[in-house]
Amino acid sequence: MKLINKDQKFVVFGSRGMVGRSICNVLKKNGYLNILEPSKQELNLLELSSVENWFEFHNPDVVILAAAKVGGILANNDYPGDFILENLKIQTNVIETSWKKEVKKFLFLGSSCIYPKYSSQPIKEEELLNGYLEKTNEGYAIAKIAGIKLCEALNRQYGFNSICLMPTNLYGTGDNYDKLTSHVIASLIRRFYEAKLKNKKEVICWGTGSPRREFLNVDDLAEASLFVLENWNLESNSSPRDTKGELLSFLNVGTGKDISIKDLAELIADLVGFNGLIRWDESKPNGTPKKLLDITRINKMGWKAKIKLKDGLISAIESFKKESLIN
Repeated sequence: MKLINKDQKFVVFGSRGMVGRSICNVLKKNGYLNILEPSKQELNLLELSSVENWFEFHNPDVVILAAAKVGGILANNDYPGDFILENLKIQTNVIETSWKKEVKKFLFLGSSCIYPKYSSQPIKEEELLNGYLEKTNEGYAIAKIAGIKLCEALNRQYGFNSICLMPTNLYGTGDNYDKLTSHVIASLIRRFYEAKLKNKKEVICWGTGSPRREFLNVDDLAEASLFVLENWNLESNSSPRDTKGELLSFLNVGTGKDISIKDLAELIADLVGFNGLIRWDESKPNGTPKKLLDITRINKMGWKAKIKLKDGLISAIESFKKESLIN
């Protein structure tokens, strides 16, 4: 029996972003039509009173928190205070209000950057707080860890029905292609496409190209989000546990496959049609050397990613071209 039903009222915070938009689409595709999608103009998640008033008026049953201040390595490195402060405010306001209003189910979306820089690979959920974080995104990671721990603590003390997913690096339709704040795939798509249009002879990429990353299409994450809402109950005896037998309140989501940044850049350049030279600026940071998630537990529950990287990249590139995001 599914743990949510189609008569319930859903809210997706961050519904205008890449992740939130995809989740809304998947919910609707599966018959969940009573969905609230508040905009930033309608609701300021940074202000507790605004959040409380919104909940008082709308009274949602199922809350999905996909809203966050996000960015790539440059933005995280340059604005660490903004990343930790804004994300802490958003998370605390929404989680606390959801708990006080006794929502039926709550889903918090985190990030694989919560894990230590030198985690054992592939990274199991047990690696959380087992070492130092990657410095370039430490602020964002600490905020996300706080969100997980707040959900976990409220569940243990008050029975707050909350679950958390930790996705690996995301990409897909509706991504952010801003020059300063985009993530790696969106950044590479834009730069190679722009270079092709301008007939540039080379594109300079950060670091050495040696770090390895795992990439998940946003539509696969949306499917995983619906899957855990329908099937994951922390009170169930079959709920995933860690190696000590303790209930896990968060699960990794990924593909189980990684690729070097160098190979990724070459693949995107090829798909875009850029034939020039790719040069690596080794004075720039690499970030974490390898980040591959262990997805054994969510796979055992019955969910697996379906979209292959090359297919997902082709779709993302076509979407980028149609939206004319070069500016």
